Amino acid sequence: MDPFPKEGESAAAGEPSRGAAPSSGVVVQVREKKGPLRAAIPYMPFPVAVICLFLNTFVPGLGTFVSAFTVLCGARTDLPDRHMCCVFWLNIAAALIQILTAIVMVGWIMSIFWGMDMVILASKYSALTPPDSSSL
Repeated sequence: MDPFPKEGESAAAGEPSRGAAPSSGVVVQVREKKGPLRAAIPYMPFPVAVICLFLNTFVPGLGTFVSAFTVLCGARTDLPDRHMCCVFWLNIAAALIQILTAIVMVGWIMSIFWGMDMVILASKYSALTPPDSSSL
């Protein structure tokens, strides 16, 4: 059996030619799977998220602690099936983890990344929400 098809055989066999660009039309979608602590980060207004990042940078866990109260004020999270109080306590737990492990720098780094995630989520949230028409 000849490994290279003769001229005209590949078209007859239904195989695409090697010189043609692949246009299979396949769409690949990647979704990030978040754990319960990370999915409990609330979608806050952008200025509040920046304040929480600032607090987390200088006092590890403080911004995360403040963000827990935004959940009680109605901030949305990626955990829609959980009750508001459960999401609140998950954020309090994340803040305590950051505070307790800040001594070995792990909590401080985690706290800064947590604040960065808050700002990223806030920028996505502000891009998704339409501007208020009553201010026009």
